[in-house]
Amino acid sequence: MSYTNQQIDSFRSALAIELAQERFALKLTSRLSDAADSLPHDISERLRVSRQQAVAKRKLASLTSAATATSVSHSGGAASMTLGTGGNEPFSLWNLIASALPLVALMVGLFVINNIQNDNRASEVAEVDAALLTDDLPPAAYTDPGFVQFLKSRRDSGQ
Repeated sequence: MSYTNQQIDSFRSALAIELAQERFALKLTSRLSDAADSLPHDISERLRVSRQQAVAKRKLASLTSAATATSVSHSGGAASMTLGTGGNEPFSLWNLIASALPLVALMVGLFVINNIQNDNRASEVAEVDAALLTDDLPPAAYTDPGFVQFLKSRRDSGQ
């Protein structure tokens, strides 16, 4: 795959920004680490507990977001999303039900549509049969290709 000069420049600028952010983060963390050594024990303990709580909340948030959609991948104009737990939890009964429910709904919908179409076809055939049996038509009318259209036009006009 070949890239244009504009795309290459865009990649380079994005990489430069990322590197600058990494350098800034490293400088900031090193200064914070140096200053943490001079803090009193009670303050450093409160900071440690706060850090543990923040990490626990972050893990909880990542677990809930990972349970809704594990990954979204795209290729060209198409995209796909997969359901799952992201490998952090075993696949539970609720995840199985949530995965199977759309398939069940699709199957029920197709079954209902098939039954409705069969009923419509049966009623159309019954109308044609009733018209054939009750009308006084010449025998040549039954072999005419426009006979069904004739019946439909008569039904639509209300005769």
